[in-house]
Amino acid sequence: MVDVTGHLGMALLWLAPAWFLLDSRRTAVTFLVAAVPFGMLPDVDLVLEGVFPTIKHHGVFHTILAVTLFAAILGPVVGKLVEAVVGDTDWLSPEAAARSVRFGFLAVWIPGLAHVFADMLSAPDIADSIEPLWPLYHGSIGVDLVWYNNPVVNWGLLAAGVLVNVVLYAYVGGRSPSE
Repeated sequence: MVDVTGHLGMALLWLAPAWFLLDSRRTAVTFLVAAVPFGMLPDVDLVLEGVFPTIKHHGVFHTILAVTLFAAILGPVVGKLVEAVVGDTDWLSPEAAARSVRFGFLAVWIPGLAHVFADMLSAPDIADSIEPLWPLYHGSIGVDLVWYNNPVVNWGLLAAGVLVNVVLYAYVGGRSPSE
């Protein structure tokens, strides 16, 4: 597990392809702003373990299955909220509704998976091991590459994520002069 800065940096890195896949600079910026906070999603278990004693950190919430379920549930809500904030007037059309659901799903799913991957890089230093493929595979998957509190790794991930997205913002801006 890396700390908050590392998780947000990893989310930014995993979200960077949006610059090439979305139709405009504005859409990509909106996607990033909506998605980056979900880089902390699996750590909801840290809050819930205080309420439910059977929940443990790096448990079920740190699995691909849980992140996918969260994305399926929260994604449409996120998509509709983004539409409301951006002011998309075409939200009643079936195409816009499908686009909104995809947008929201990916805005939750990608950074959630990035979080799980980042935890695989450092687990189990001081935390429980991580089983991201549960229930298909019951075993820890981790490479123990970095130490949880390593400021160089955590701030480096954040700096890399910001830098990559700033460069892509400039690059994509150069491709579409109308925005």
